[in-house]
Amino acid sequence: MSNIQLNKTIVNSLKEAREYPRQTYNELIKNMVELYKNVKKINQYDEFLHKIQQAEMRELWDNKEDEVWENV
Repeated sequence: MSNIQLNKTIVNSLKEAREYPRQTYNELIKNMVELYKNVKKINQYDEFLHKIQQAEMRELWDNKEDEVWENV
């Protein structure tokens, strides 16, 4: 076990975030960390898809045929 110092506003936010009144901060923070990890995995997947799509979108949008129509 270790002690950490938190601002009172953070402590109050943790109290409000509890699922039930006797839930420990340890359990609450553990759940928050797991949620954060899951969200991070989803975001990494979304970024991966975005990078893959960028090359295809560049090919579709950056072409000579479209530039000709812009000047008509």
